[in-house]
Amino acid sequence: MCAKKFDYNISEDDVQMLRALAHPLRLRLVKELMNRGTCNVTQLQEALQIPQSTVSQHLTKLKQTKVVQFQRRGLEVYYKVQDDKVNHVMGTLFT
Repeated sequence: MCAKKFDYNISEDDVQMLRALAHPLRLRLVKELMNRGTCNVTQLQEALQIPQSTVSQHLTKLKQTKVVQFQRRGLEVYYKVQDDKVNHVMGTLFT
């Protein structure tokens, strides 16, 4: 039997981040943002070939869980991933 002690501190924010990333479409959105850097909804919609409303709905969940950050530039809102934990999790999943 394994006697190794599990001593990682996992916060509620970490759990929420993992829940947000548990959806395949949100994983694709985050991966696209990591590849491109910064995108608006239209750019993500065109890249992933999914309806704009679907992109917006999933980005809302990613914003709520602080997986993505956003910045308003005029009428456009641009999204990016700038969290080391998110980058680490995504790197672990896709390497």
